[in-house]
Amino acid sequence: MNKIMKLDLQDGGTLSELWSLQHKAYRLEAEIIGFHEIPPLLETRDMLSRSEELFYGSFDDHGDLMGAVAVLEESPGKLTVTRMMVNPDFFRQGVAGKLLEYIFDLYQDMEQFIVSTGKLNVPAVTLYTKHGFIPAGVEEVAPGVELIEFHRNGRL
Repeated sequence: MNKIMKLDLQDGGTLSELWSLQHKAYRLEAEIIGFHEIPPLLETRDMLSRSEELFYGSFDDHGDLMGAVAVLEESPGKLTVTRMMVNPDFFRQGVAGKLLEYIFDLYQDMEQFIVSTGKLNVPAVTLYTKHGFIPAGVEEVAPGVELIEFHRNGRL
């Protein structure tokens, strides 16, 4: 039975495990979208430990971190999924979907959920669409690199 819980970034072991996961996951996204300046890849452990985002991790039966999601209420009633990362060893096992559903349940009073991903990151685009997100806009963040922002109504 997989367990999802809030991560304590002040715990050194948790922080290191999350930082390592973040680098594995975002290095793959960087390859997919052809852009290596993704902010999480440039982040040090110290920067991560000071993040204002709330992180939730999904653990397997052995206590291994399979994936994590981070959220931030950037304006009242609007929750942004700021990071979604899955250990490549656990790809295609529903980890990201379970993390999203956990967030929807935990923050069920939100009016809107927001997430962005690289336009060329087909697995992420598919995941968000499958979970009720609708494209809301595209932004070019670097030459030839486009991010799609998705919105999902809350209180469904």
